[in-house]
Amino acid sequence: MNYSLDRTAQIWLDFEPLATESVNLSPEVVDQAVALSLNIPNEERQWQTYLNALALFGFEEWLEGRSADVTINREHCSVLQPSLANAIEAVCNLKVNGFNICLIATGSLSDEEVMLPRAVVDLPEFVPHFYVLVEVEEEFSSVTVQSFLSHAQLTNRLRQVNLEAEDDWTYQLPLTWFEGEPDRLLLNLSGLEPTAVSLPQRDRIRSLSSIRSELETQLSQLHSSERQLSSILTWEQGAVVLTSPELLDWVYQVERQERSAPNSPSLLTQSRQHLADILQLLTQPAVNVGRWLWNELDEFAQELSWVLLPTFAANAPVRSPVEEFEAIVTRLEQTGVEIPVEARGAYRDLRLGGMPLRLYAVTWSVLSNPIPEWTLLLILGATPGTSLPLGLQLRVSDQTGVLVEQVLDAGQRDSYFFTSVVGTWDEKFIVSVGLPSGIQQTFPPFSFNPER
Repeated sequence: MNYSLDRTAQIWLDFEPLATESVNLSPEVVDQAVALSLNIPNEERQWQTYLNALALFGFEEWLEGRSADVTINREHCSVLQPSLANAIEAVCNLKVNGFNICLIATGSLSDEEVMLPRAVVDLPEFVPHFYVLVEVEEEFSSVTVQSFLSHAQLTNRLRQVNLEAEDDWTYQLPLTWFEGEPDRLLLNLSGLEPTAVSLPQRDRIRSLSSIRSELETQLSQLHSSERQLSSILTWEQGAVVLTSPELLDWVYQVERQERSAPNSPSLLTQSRQHLADILQLLTQPAVNVGRWLWNELDEFAQELSWVLLPTFAANAPVRSPVEEFEAIVTRLEQTGVEIPVEARGAYRDLRLGGMPLRLYAVTWSVLSNPIPEWTLLLILGATPGTSLPLGLQLRVSDQTGVLVEQVLDAGQRDSYFFTSVVGTWDEKFIVSVGLPSGIQQTFPPFSFNPER
């Protein structure tokens, strides 16, 4: 049975709080917390992640020990996602009976202030219905749920005292702002509907596309796991990064690489290239190669001068560059590369440092897997009468990293490069061609949606 706000208030009048009790954690749970913390590159943040994990496990046991009618959903919980745990020092995106909960783990409550990450206060993606303060005594493997504060109460008090965030993207809140009887939290979670407690809606002032060049410049400085995002970005820039899973994952991977191979020039170059690729994937329109299966070029592909190739029919009358492409396909098939008859392709000519090149792209769907996928086959060749230059580079990336990076060396006699990648229908790929001199051309992303 659900209660109205008035009904819940009446229950509070008759409520007798239970004594605050510690929850003892098993060695297995402590081991899980240790494992989660080891995913974090920075040692200081490792410790906070360890405390956060203990707070999560202890809070879950505390809930289950006080109410049989509780549903916990940790599917999107930040402490279980390394890239989020690495950036936000709180347990956010935990759901209990449909309510968003944010746990603030502290090793001691002797201080009169509580540190709250700005992300869980100002960014709708992470704002909870309730903040819960959890004391973690890690030396005793025990957790105590101490107090809580609703987001509405926090917002009102911040407004009343005009409290602003610190330069390190935190709020320092008085401990007295928190309700000291945590069992009242259970009344809210069981007596209200989540829809009865409003949360802020997303209202991003600056879009990623508008600050793309700024982010590429600033984030390229993030080459040490000891550096914080708040030291190189403004809050407005940071808000965009914190709400972009792809960029958060890039930050996390860079810090891991720096820890395993400090100051590696090759890794630094590759991470910066991948950052540029991610920003293009997130901000640039994509060529929908799925329409090629219907013998169609979308308007964007036409603007980029892509030319659709005919179907792969045996003995079909062809003309150059189609004839050239058919010859390439025949050679690929002889090396074991299978191209189904339903595949469709297109090509476009380009000049790189004054050198004429031709890029072919071929696509087809893969429906035999439980999740439909698509294949993108790329063939980079020289135009007739020319040859590929030594040191020519072909790179293919997606949001997770650089998937392919080929460089033409003196031992390769073929007059073309080829590579293929496979992804789900919601994945995109970005392709770059470069010369040893540093001249590079990056193509708009390739996407696959034959139904559009």
